[in-house]
Amino acid sequence: MPAQVISADQAAALVQDGQTLGVQGIICTSVAEDLIQALAARHRQTGRPDGITLFCESGIGDNADGGLNALARPGLIGALHCGHLGTAPKMAQLVAENRFPAFIVPQGVNAQLVRAQAGGKPGVVTSVGLGTYADPRVEGCLGNQAARDSGHTVVELTVLDGQEYLRYRPRPIDVCFIRATSADQAGNLSIERESIRFDQLEMATATRNSGGLVIAQVERLVQRGSLDPHRVVIPGLLVDYVVVADPAHHRQCLVDQAYHPEWSGEARLPWSEADPAPLDERKVCGRRAALLLRSGQHVNLGIGIAESVSAVAAEEGLSDDIAMSVEAGIYGGVPLGGLRICSAHNPECIISQVATFDLYDGGGIDLAVLGAAEIDRFGNVNVSRFSGRVVGPGGFVNISQSTPKVAFVGLFTAGGNQYQVGQGQIQILREGRHPKFKPAVEQITFSGRRAVETGQEVWYITERAVFRLTADGVELVEIAPGVDLTDDVLAQMEFTPQISDDLKLMDHRIFSQAAMGLTL
Repeated sequence: MPAQVISADQAAALVQDGQTLGVQGIICTSVAEDLIQALAARHRQTGRPDGITLFCESGIGDNADGGLNALARPGLIGALHCGHLGTAPKMAQLVAENRFPAFIVPQGVNAQLVRAQAGGKPGVVTSVGLGTYADPRVEGCLGNQAARDSGHTVVELTVLDGQEYLRYRPRPIDVCFIRATSADQAGNLSIERESIRFDQLEMATATRNSGGLVIAQVERLVQRGSLDPHRVVIPGLLVDYVVVADPAHHRQCLVDQAYHPEWSGEARLPWSEADPAPLDERKVCGRRAALLLRSGQHVNLGIGIAESVSAVAAEEGLSDDIAMSVEAGIYGGVPLGGLRICSAHNPECIISQVATFDLYDGGGIDLAVLGAAEIDRFGNVNVSRFSGRVVGPGGFVNISQSTPKVAFVGLFTAGGNQYQVGQGQIQILREGRHPKFKPAVEQITFSGRRAVETGQEVWYITERAVFRLTADGVELVEIAPGVDLTDDVLAQMEFTPQISDDLKLMDHRIFSQAAMGLTL
């Protein structure tokens, strides 16, 4: 039967107490915001639905009132299964208050779980998460005390052919909110104005094969047969209801009023390179990490300071010599940053997120440059929980664990630090209040021990010092010109690292105004 066209309010009324709701979207991109806001409004007005389990693959939010923040209502959520809460602080607060059990599962695993549920598979068996907080011998993806008290498990240790793996359990979906651009009268969906493909097909299939309802938010209705079949990403037979969205809740990106055809591939617009980034501590980190680039590499960049590597590569004229990808499924072009992180200007290829994580998990990235909030003596890295506040890893676990060469970049300390960079050196004008090199990280999002076992090449890059991971832990290999080893490095660490017998100065070009003149 053709999908029924209904209002967002009618769609929200279809979600019943205690059901599992799958919601599409990543950060501010490809979010079914009209459906989310309608569900939040229904709960404000009626107190229903009550106690739903909310499932989303990654994190959805704009740091304000969009995405999961809108659903952060006591009573509405009975349990949460997601990969990231960094841009949904209101939901993260409820998690911290133990209002419901929260299961924080690596983003790539979540994408693969949806596909497993679609195909009736018994879950996802993978090495992703071994030795990290996801390992049941560590925390088992239990995001708060309510999850620990629930007795529910989402991951277990298993052994195949003598090798340890984790089995993540699938979760049936009763209702899902997905998003597309166009729906024809038969319910076929296309995504021509979306900046990512995401996993609409997998979530729709998982929901339908769970006996659930598939609700699609779209921009427009078109005549049956008018869609190019090659551009239909979800067949109408999987779609139960279609909602034509309020344009205010169907933006290409939640924080962007305008539509960008160069993000969706609908047009390719000239890209005039931006002026070089100012010479500051962030650029210093990006420049040092850029020294790891090699011609022909496939590179993934994380959010935050890691984004500066792309800007440095552009300034040095190296963008065409490397292939950048974004975990949401974007390849080529110029990746965007901040809350627009999941899109790119003039992408060359857009595939599904789950296919991208297949590539990542199999070792298809040559270099990953990611952030780091805490680092300990064993080389463990934490980006997912701070002072009990749950952030979640997003795609960090999949990417960091599966890539042969990883660089973690960030400032040496946090909180009020000030620097002066120039003339080939860096000076620390005011030290940060919070050390980032700890005796033990609060949560293990990257396992140094496992990295040593698997032979990964691991770097820790800051504005004043560079470290490498060895079998004996973290080793200091470079310090910046203008920095005192004792006062500015060792005294600001809460453990004493190994110090290389061949301790070097960081390349002076990193700290100078002119381009470095890099070649690959």
